[in-house]
Amino acid sequence: MLAARSRFASVAKRTFASQAEATTAPVDKKYKVVVVGAGPGGLSVSSTLSKMLGKDQVAVIDPSQYHYYQPLWTYVGGGLKDFRESVRPMESVVPEKADWIQQRVTQLDPDNNQVKLNDGKTIGYDYLVVAAGIQINWDQIKGLKESLGKDGVTSNYSPESVQKTYKFIKEFKGGNALFTFPNTPLKCPGAPTKIVFLAEEAFRLQGVRDKTNVTYNTSLGKIFGVDHYGKVLQQLADERNINVNFQTELIEIKPEDRKAIFRNNANKEIKSFDYDFLHVAPPQGAPTFIKESKLADAAGFVDVNKSTLRSNKYKNVFSLGDCSNLPTSKTAAAITGESGTLKKNLIAQMEGKDIKPAEYDGYTSCPLIVGRDQLILAEFSGYTGQPLETFPVDQRKISSAAQYLNMEVIPSLYWNGLLNGTWTGPSTFRNIMSPFRKD
Repeated sequence: MLAARSRFASVAKRTFASQAEATTAPVDKKYKVVVVGAGPGGLSVSSTLSKMLGKDQVAVIDPSQYHYYQPLWTYVGGGLKDFRESVRPMESVVPEKADWIQQRVTQLDPDNNQVKLNDGKTIGYDYLVVAAGIQINWDQIKGLKESLGKDGVTSNYSPESVQKTYKFIKEFKGGNALFTFPNTPLKCPGAPTKIVFLAEEAFRLQGVRDKTNVTYNTSLGKIFGVDHYGKVLQQLADERNINVNFQTELIEIKPEDRKAIFRNNANKEIKSFDYDFLHVAPPQGAPTFIKESKLADAAGFVDVNKSTLRSNKYKNVFSLGDCSNLPTSKTAAAITGESGTLKKNLIAQMEGKDIKPAEYDGYTSCPLIVGRDQLILAEFSGYTGQPLETFPVDQRKISSAAQYLNMEVIPSLYWNGLLNGTWTGPSTFRNIMSPFRKD
């Protein structure tokens, strides 16, 4: 009887072992580091690591044919920049020593150190960096996909429709101009507000402001999350007769009637607004393949330590940018600081160095465009809500110099610094300027 049990246990053990082996797909190729996503975070990390490790050691997985500098899209929508300045072929920005795998990730398997692709291949890794950005969920608003780019409905969050925004602004002859902010996380939380101010100014310059109602319906409880800058922004909105409705979320567009349906998230009241121009900031969320993986938190974003950017679940996994659950604004400026911290910690781990980890302080920036030559340069920690300003001036004040910096200088830093891994934010300059800053 004991012998039979022993034979049964042995057979069962071999069976379970073979089943476990069967679930681990054969690897088509393995890399020291795999980076998922070729946005600013992914390119910054892969540029630095591929220079350090050499060829065939770093892979970048991204299906996109083009790389977009999306912070420029507010200026494109406002008629101040050409869309072509915001785009470059992906092959021109992927690091020379990194392998670009132009496929879509379908599954993350951190238990087996594997990434599965839509072409059926499996890529193995020693270390994984997830920088996949955020997913725009156009379908969450009924009627949005069918309306977008037509009859005055636009969004600066799409490479196609952003090119329609200024066209619709120029064609606007008066009536109801409506702007929205979703009840979800989103990249560049200041962007929905910026286009309100640029459009309102354009209506004034076109001579139609006196017959225009400008309304900003935001799901937030205030116009900007950081009061240090938000109070100034709200004052400007009041001075320019911009109607701001809080906790008001777009849930449906009825293009045949030119009506936008909103829900007040405080009292659940449903209200209809007529529109002649409608700019929509669409709902956004974690990419599906991340949400379905073991790397995700309850909201679907990669669960990382907010100081070190290492996964709270897997020691060889890191994440930065919009797909992570870092509790700061999802901006390219945040990625500069995040990338510096992540690279230091990942490299130290790869080299087996037992050192005090580098810590990210939540730095982010949201250049608040309030006119063609007007900008409030908001810099702060998303962790504390306190200013982290670079220059020894009150950056709440409207500045044409800050507008020039944001339009002309920062894009160059992006293309020539952040993407090649050499620009990791303004902290050094902030420290240099510190003695000149008034308390």
